[in-house]
Amino acid sequence: MKRTFIFLLLSALVFTAFRESDENYLSFRYNFYSDKHLQVGEELTYVVSYSFIKLGEIKIVVRNKRVENGQTYYSAIGYIDSYSGVPFVDLHQIYASTLNSEYYSVFFRGLVRDKDYTTYTDYIFNYKRSIIHIKKGKLQPPELWTDSTTSAPYEYQDGLSMLYYARMHSGENETVNIPCFVKEKKENTVINFYPHVTSVTIDAVNYPIACTHLDGNMNFISIFGLTGYFEGWFSADDAAVPIVAKMKVIIGNIRVELKSWKRDGWTPPRYPKS
Repeated sequence: MKRTFIFLLLSALVFTAFRESDENYLSFRYNFYSDKHLQVGEELTYVVSYSFIKLGEIKIVVRNKRVENGQTYYSAIGYIDSYSGVPFVDLHQIYASTLNSEYYSVFFRGLVRDKDYTTYTDYIFNYKRSIIHIKKGKLQPPELWTDSTTSAPYEYQDGLSMLYYARMHSGENETVNIPCFVKEKKENTVINFYPHVTSVTIDAVNYPIACTHLDGNMNFISIFGLTGYFEGWFSADDAAVPIVAKMKVIIGNIRVELKSWKRDGWTPPRYPKS
């Protein structure tokens, strides 16, 4: 049960939401911001709910930015923690990604804390050599379980980097088929991006938020049991913050809603009246 509790931008990260009624859906198109950017130090916290039960929280953080040989890299991390006292759920996981300037993964680490020890999974994406280096094992005491490589004919997304890729492309008008490397398997995720703006409401804000929409499909089971159809809304501005999500997991549908944020100069954009 606990393995099915889900993270999202993440991966994906957190990129879905239920569609509002048609009367809240304007026909004007989103003016795509070419200057979208991630902000170092940004922290976004989400509440994860299954039906009427609040399962826990997700926090995603942009940790740093560096430029190396003319290439820009961002490092991000996601923390997933279930609330204490939730029946059958005791989940504490950490996922970290390093992204290149096209927002594809160059490094991924997943940490899963069990009762007795913590396991790790590392993917090192070496696109120049067209390989992915895979390492899996246990921390404290160290124990290496897997040390192998596989081919990398494309650039890949991991469970967390795909959230940031979606953010930077939100508001476009296109469909993409994205190569993913999840659970040591090469998979694909289809995402449909839409340019129209609609309104989304959340408990943390007392007005409707202007958002752009995407949806898509995973024909495989990803981390935390994420699978199948998803929808999502991002703020219709150059921050493209994931606002609210609805995803399918093995046990059913979950909702992921923005609870709080730390991003200098950012306020959720107000949806204009029709």
